[in-house]
Amino acid sequence: MQSKAPLFTPVLLVGCFIIVVSFAVRASFGVFQIPIADGFGWLRSEFSLAIAIQNLAWGIGQPIFGAIAERVGDRKAIILGALMYAAGLVLSSFAISPQAHQIYEILVGFGVAGTGFGVILAVVGRASRDEHRSMSLAIATAAGSAGQVIGAPLAEYLLTFMSWQNVFIVFAAIILFTLLSLPMMKSPKAATRQELEESMGEILVKALKDPSYTMIFLGFFSCGYQLAFVTAHFPAFVTELCGPIMPGGALHSIGITTTSALGALAISLIGFTNILGTLLAGYLGKRYTKKYLLSAIYAGRTVIAAWFIMTPMTPTTVLIFSAAMGSLWLATVPLTSGLIAHIYGLRYMGTLYGIVFFSHQLGSFAGVWLGGKMYDVYGDYTLVWWVGVGVGAFSALIHLPVDEKRSAQPA
Repeated sequence: MQSKAPLFTPVLLVGCFIIVVSFAVRASFGVFQIPIADGFGWLRSEFSLAIAIQNLAWGIGQPIFGAIAERVGDRKAIILGALMYAAGLVLSSFAISPQAHQIYEILVGFGVAGTGFGVILAVVGRASRDEHRSMSLAIATAAGSAGQVIGAPLAEYLLTFMSWQNVFIVFAAIILFTLLSLPMMKSPKAATRQELEESMGEILVKALKDPSYTMIFLGFFSCGYQLAFVTAHFPAFVTELCGPIMPGGALHSIGITTTSALGALAISLIGFTNILGTLLAGYLGKRYTKKYLLSAIYAGRTVIAAWFIMTPMTPTTVLIFSAAMGSLWLATVPLTSGLIAHIYGLRYMGTLYGIVFFSHQLGSFAGVWLGGKMYDVYGDYTLVWWVGVGVGAFSALIHLPVDEKRSAQPA
């Protein structure tokens, strides 16, 4: 009798480790908003644009690294990504002008592309058995949330005894450390014979002509907008506008005495609750229609964001929002990547998901940049927050007509 294949394979474990580190560093950038802006006397939009460019470069780099992984190997793509990530962080630590930061964040963005979801989810998807694939993708995605749990608080802690420049160098060293785990990552090409015979150009043409692929592409925009805006601006938003933390209260008793620390805690809480939400999404994705799950997630985000902006901000509402939004944070990723693998196959999953992810990063660019720009113009984030509510509602609707049949597969 054949033994049941394990869920936790070396490929999944190594992929999770790399994503944890990559996303811990990426999720910490919002903590540096105020220190860098205040240190140089910049407008909020200056460093915001650097983070926005990082997100855009991540989106541009995602299909490129997906194609590199599919052509020359997953590990080579990850090594290239890690080297670019570390180089961008080190160069940024020496930057003294907004323009220099914005240029170097291109390297960071490409580094995230090479060590993030596009490459890792594709290799995990190919290495997973059919019965485990949905859950494996969810676990790898949840690893990104685990990184978010530790990233912002770690950056906040390191800033208490070293400069932001030194923190960037420490993060670069940690990124390079992940490469030591790569010898364990040996992924089989779990594609069908038909998929292997079909060229990348043929499957791209089929996907781009498919209205469902276009709807998935458009729907992922709001995910990037909401996530990047909150990651980049929420710590500063909370620091400046939240009501006071009461001495002797529950937060005070665990060392949260400032709204700055509360902002870092909020990002960490989002990451923690998203671990549970993402795993649940992976579990449900194997049993229910993915497009309806995606629609429900976007609708839930819309309601939560609208409630938060219409409610006076207090430490309690910050924590409620963080826990609720976090439960839906990256839950879209295993469902979206799984939907693409289901419709179009595994052979070019990295490239196809990378193109869809570019929409996500266009949204990320818009959310981060508009957040900084609107803050400088109006002195608050209200308008850009309502734009996020609107695009979330759009995504909830546009997923409903998606056809989940394997219509783009070869006959």
